Amino acid sequence: MNIGDYTLTPVITGQFRLDGGAMFGVVPRVLWEKTNPPDEKNRIQMTMRALLLQSATRRILVDTGVGEKQDEKFIRMFVVEHVQASLTKSLSKAGLRPEDVTDVILTHLHFDHCGGSTQRQGDSIVPTFPHARYFVQRQQYEHALTHSERDRASYFPENFEPMKAAGQLELLDGPAELYPGVEILVVGGHTPGQQLVKVADGSKTLLYCADLIPTASHIPLPYIMAYDLFPMMTLEEKKRLLPQAHHEGWILFFEHDPFRATAKVAKSEKDYIMGDEVPLDGI
Repeated sequence: MNIGDYTLTPVITGQFRLDGGAMFGVVPRVLWEKTNPPDEKNRIQMTMRALLLQSATRRILVDTGVGEKQDEKFIRMFVVEHVQASLTKSLSKAGLRPEDVTDVILTHLHFDHCGGSTQRQGDSIVPTFPHARYFVQRQQYEHALTHSERDRASYFPENFEPMKAAGQLELLDGPAELYPGVEILVVGGHTPGQQLVKVADGSKTLLYCADLIPTASHIPLPYIMAYDLFPMMTLEEKKRLLPQAHHEGWILFFEHDPFRATAKVAKSEKDYIMGDEVPLDGI
């Protein structure tokens, strides 16, 4: 898919599993299991899907998955799987080396979104993309350093401190147009300073939803993760964005949906729901 100067390509960085009840909050299992069947431990399949934006001058990556430097205990706990796809394998299929990436936009610093931003090199951990600038909201970076008892397990300093030490981390203060046609939106609820990426050219708009709407099943307003620090704020953000997305025909890009990468928004009598899927060739 092309939007403006950019070719957009979904990039599968791996698979993992999380507890289905945590992923759907107050929504009963009898409802969410219809679209996201759990395993014997109540875990549902999740994809880690980054987005690659390529133009004549830039190679922009949105999020980087969990990475490949975790220990066996972590891999078993979250059933992390990189046999079929990983960040480096997928970029290689696209004909790109880590050195070719010019920009990395991190929606937030939870391990499943930014872990691939760094890698082991001998006894050190260094940025995966040596020539890239990494963008994250200052509010999210500061929260990652302090976090709270409720979400401290989501933040691993080795995923983001090496970018800071290398001078490659750029902290943003609020919404911005990063490049023409590439806009940063800041949303609350899930974690302070989560940023979404909106790519638009006047005729087509795609919104990388990150953890505001992690799967197509989370489009309806009450479908909010128990992981969200401020679920009522998440609800307000969805009430703000979904009417516009529906009215203007935006394409929503789902980072964690194991079955589809994109879809439009439809309206039922009671709520917003998934509309037509939009074909988008991925790697």
